[in-house]
Amino acid sequence: MSQGDEYRDHPVRSYVLTSGRAHPTRNTLRPETLLVAVDGRPAPSNATRQQRDLVRLCRGTLALAEVAAYLALPVSLVAVLVSDLVDSGHLTIRSNHQAHVLPGRDILEKVLDGLRNI
Repeated sequence: MSQGDEYRDHPVRSYVLTSGRAHPTRNTLRPETLLVAVDGRPAPSNATRQQRDLVRLCRGTLALAEVAAYLALPVSLVAVLVSDLVDSGHLTIRSNHQAHVLPGRDILEKVLDGLRNI
């Protein structure tokens, strides 16, 4: 039995799992957002089964979309759950976004000269 089968056996409406919220309150999360559990912190004592599973899955770095797939839950619902766990300090967001470094003018001129010579 896969992890997702467990949730399909006992369907719960999404609004019940998110306390009626449709969007994360403070965090901007995209499907490719990388998540990792804070070392040594178990899920909150009042966590739902889904939140406990979410923290357990994020012991290694996973993208939001991957977590949603493992839990067989909609990405939008998992984003709300993740946002709550980030706010409570149980999950952190890792960014692999690196600032774009633009080449200097001299490099661009060399490239332009090379293209003109073709």
